[in-house]
Amino acid sequence: MPGIVQVTQGGPKTFTPADNQVIKGGQLVEARTGGRIGVAAAGSLKVLGVALTDALAPEDFPGANTTDALGRTVVAAVAVPTTVAVAYAGTEVKVTYAADAAFGDKLVAAANGQVTPAGATPDARTIVGICTEPAGVDVSEKAVGLIRLA
Repeated sequence: MPGIVQVTQGGPKTFTPADNQVIKGGQLVEARTGGRIGVAAAGSLKVLGVALTDALAPEDFPGANTTDALGRTVVAAVAVPTTVAVAYAGTEVKVTYAADAAFGDKLVAAANGQVTPAGATPDARTIVGICTEPAGVDVSEKAVGLIRLA
């Protein structure tokens, strides 16, 4: 077999959001049909990683002929991104926690692209990472903490 070309080493990898998906940096994202991504659902088996940037699906981008209530053309000063850089496997990033987590807890997807402790007997396919916030995460004090992606 001749040599092969390496596609990616350590990420991030860029994806396009699925139609009607608004993705924000720090959310877990999952694979969707057509090779696109969306915000991960609770207990997802298809988590790809954590979005590092914000983006809209290309179909959802306001067209050039968008007008306000007075009929004036609306122009955005900054282009709206339609692709998302996604960190995965071994990368350490900050995410939003849905529940308290201790340093070293295994984590799974919660609703809205957040993470939550896996509990005592999780399905191994749902583990998305490990809490690496040294003091753990107390959501009553702060909801954002470190995760090392699985």
